[in-house]
Amino acid sequence: MKITLLTICILCASAALGQVTSVLSATPQVYSFETHPEHASRQSLAPMQSLNGNEELVYAQGELPLWEVATAVHEVPLGGSVRALRQQHESAKRAGKCWQNQ
Repeated sequence: MKITLLTICILCASAALGQVTSVLSATPQVYSFETHPEHASRQSLAPMQSLNGNEELVYAQGELPLWEVATAVHEVPLGGSVRALRQQHESAKRAGKCWQNQ
């Protein structure tokens, strides 16, 4: 109980000291914001620039179904990959001797 009371007193004293030290320096801090003379003035837009460089624009019309365009993805089922890993683990070479430090 005494330790908690002591820590609370120390924390309160440090907080009070922190508030007093900011008042001790009486010199005001003057903030100056830099201004730009053309801020928020109307200007013409920049000329259009091509982001593609020298590439030609190619487009097509119409719609294709996804099965005609996309490549087929062959996914291995999770159970099949687990079975393959289990078979590799069973066929792996085991250590001939096992040492244990006791």
